[in-house]
Amino acid sequence: MRQFSYLRPTGISDAVAALAAEPTAQLLAGGTNLVDLMKYDVAQPSAVIDINGLPLKEIETLEDGAYRIGALTTNSQVAYDAGIARDVPLLSSAILAGASPQLRNAATSGGNLSQRTRCYYFYDPSTPCNKREPGSGCSAIGGVNRIHAILGASDACIATHPSDMCVALAALNATVEVTGPTGARTIPFLDFHRLPGDHPERDNTLQTGEIVTGIRVEGGRFAAHHSYLKLRDRLSYAFALVSVAAALDLDGDTILDARVALGGVAHKPWRDPLAEAELSGQPATRDTFEAFASRLLSGAKGQGHNDFKIPMAKKAIVRALMQAASGRPQVQSEKRVREGESL
Repeated sequence: MRQFSYLRPTGISDAVAALAAEPTAQLLAGGTNLVDLMKYDVAQPSAVIDINGLPLKEIETLEDGAYRIGALTTNSQVAYDAGIARDVPLLSSAILAGASPQLRNAATSGGNLSQRTRCYYFYDPSTPCNKREPGSGCSAIGGVNRIHAILGASDACIATHPSDMCVALAALNATVEVTGPTGARTIPFLDFHRLPGDHPERDNTLQTGEIVTGIRVEGGRFAAHHSYLKLRDRLSYAFALVSVAAALDLDGDTILDARVALGGVAHKPWRDPLAEAELSGQPATRDTFEAFASRLLSGAKGQGHNDFKIPMAKKAIVRALMQAASGRPQVQSEKRVREGESL
């Protein structure tokens, strides 16, 4: 780990000023991602700005029934909040599918959004990686790529975003509140993370000096019909090979609105609002969901070792939507296929 300066601002404006003044500075909240990156010599900040003293640790219920989640709330705090668990259970379930209890107790909501994409080669400074060193090449293309992207990848990067929480927030059309040198603004969640394109070193659309201060998410609408399904190599403490956040608004067996986001398959949580719109007015049946899954994955492309993700993702989408339609969401403490279900 390299030498760095340490700052601990107590006001948001002070934190923004410190971050804007040090282009290579990094924010420290829970540290569950940054500390690892520094230990591996992947992150080399000139300054670490500890923002744990900022007043961003509350979950607020807004007048319209939505929730505002402060950026420094822990993942555990959000998952076990009574209002979130009741009104936004998809978010609670997704968080509980991720990491371990110890990490959830430390990791923050803003940090979860801002974590780096995961890739063997990104974490290994001895190998070329366009995320670490733009223009050096992507070792995963033609290398060991079992965990890598099947959607939205580029010739520069095929890494995947690791978050479970973000997949649910993408499905729920959350918004991200940020503050920077030019003031405060909100970013639609689907616009917050980036696909790699020619600049895989940029994971999100934050501008220089901007800090995530909160997340706003709608409550109640999809509480009855949702499911978060996560498929992984181990039953716990493993990133998703494929995950699905499914949310339905139903009138009997007719779909009024549908939201589906995928994790483990792209550089950001993957959604196709145009495909979702075609589900409106359709019956909530396996045939409907299979046709939707085929469209959602129509552009999927494997890299060899991860070819299996395409049929796995299709089956996972159908299963998650069937769970949501039946009002029987995946229970994260079970981590198994229930009797009568199949993948």
